[in-house]
Amino acid sequence: MGSIRYKRYWLVFIALTVMLCSSLLLSLSFRVAAQKIKQGPSKTVLLLQLDGPIGPAASDYVVRGLKLAGEKQAQLVILQIDTPGGLDTSMRVIIQDILASRVPVVGYVAPSGARAASAGTYILYATHVAAMAPGTNLGAATPVRIGGGFPKLPTPGQPEKKDKETEATKPAHPTIADKSVSDAVAFIRSLAQLRGRNVEWAEQAVRKAASLSAADAHAKGVIDIVAGDVSQLLEQLNGRMITMPSGPEQLVTKGLIIERYERDWRTQLLSVITNPNLAYILMLIGLYGLLFEFYSPGMIVPGVTGAVCLLLALYAFHILPINYAGLALIILGMALMISEAFVPSFGALGLGGAAAFVFGSIMLFDVEAPGFKVSPMLIGSVATVSSGLFLFVMVMLLRARQRAVVTGQEELINARAKVIDWSGLQGHVRAHGEIWKARATSKIKSGQVVRVSGVDGLTLVVSPEGKEGQP
Repeated sequence: MGSIRYKRYWLVFIALTVMLCSSLLLSLSFRVAAQKIKQGPSKTVLLLQLDGPIGPAASDYVVRGLKLAGEKQAQLVILQIDTPGGLDTSMRVIIQDILASRVPVVGYVAPSGARAASAGTYILYATHVAAMAPGTNLGAATPVRIGGGFPKLPTPGQPEKKDKETEATKPAHPTIADKSVSDAVAFIRSLAQLRGRNVEWAEQAVRKAASLSAADAHAKGVIDIVAGDVSQLLEQLNGRMITMPSGPEQLVTKGLIIERYERDWRTQLLSVITNPNLAYILMLIGLYGLLFEFYSPGMIVPGVTGAVCLLLALYAFHILPINYAGLALIILGMALMISEAFVPSFGALGLGGAAAFVFGSIMLFDVEAPGFKVSPMLIGSVATVSSGLFLFVMVMLLRARQRAVVTGQEELINARAKVIDWSGLQGHVRAHGEIWKARATSKIKSGQVVRVSGVDGLTLVVSPEGKEGQP
């Protein structure tokens, strides 16, 4: 009875402790929320830097930055852009979050010498206020076709064909490139109409890959502001009216504190992994590592390294636009080159494997977007090293086949032996320091040197060689 009461007391004590901790946490959360409501919007400007190719890492960085700006109730987000372009999917993720943002987003192409090309032009059009620094440019927003290559554009310096001629040369059915360009034109026109910017030039940037400098873009109504630095940008933004999802809003930028949103380890790791060249190398390391582990079980290190690298490569391929036919060709090519070392195909498997490997590597990525191509130099180097490695193995195997046999029964053929004792047509001989039972078809004397002409089980077939003596 005493033990039951003791347990009950403990249960009551634990329940009271849990209730007390829960009430403390609840009161603390209410206090933090009340402080946020009391403080209202913060006096900060969150500065995001979108530089380099636009891919999964860039979209993840911008999306989390806009989310942080909303949580901190920042007055403004400045998206500093310097990009050659990138993936359409990542660009659209960024634009969707900009359009849905409750915090005004200012697109700013800076510093001098920067550009907002291709996908960067769409993002700049999507921002609430578009600005550029002197010495920057934007445009060349023509989408890249799947499989590489740009749609055919008019040659600079040559007059454009008339509409009738163009219509006459058009195919009966639109191609994939036509569909891609039409979709991109409709998208950028909708962004231009939403922000009240130059719609006609936006279409030219897509159809004719047109580009503009900062001054020309401002003169044509493509951007709103030309500012030398962030301080000048904030001065020109003060008092400006913009349209937010909730309605018209006036920007007040005096006295705001600029806070940079740096890329954390997650974004940096994602940007490294999703680099097509590194993803390609990780895949090769993974395949080779698992191959060596299968050929030499128990080594552990190649297997573990290969498994980790292969999983990282598969993750990168999952979020990158890859061609699975190209991936299959790479795997087939490696399998054929490995088979060359074990199947006597006289180089056919090796050459076929090298060709499949190169073609698969070229086809691996579906797009030719800037920064999302496997380097041809890397493909050539890996193909050369792999082919050379397996060619070296094949040559060594052929040399090994041509060498004289030094072990086994075959090695005894033509070996010299000395007769120890003999009776009739059989007896015992010493060969290579070992005593063997032997037989012969002619008379042999003890102490005579003989030559091994064959092996029958554990009996040597010998024949006389010459005089008595040491073998």
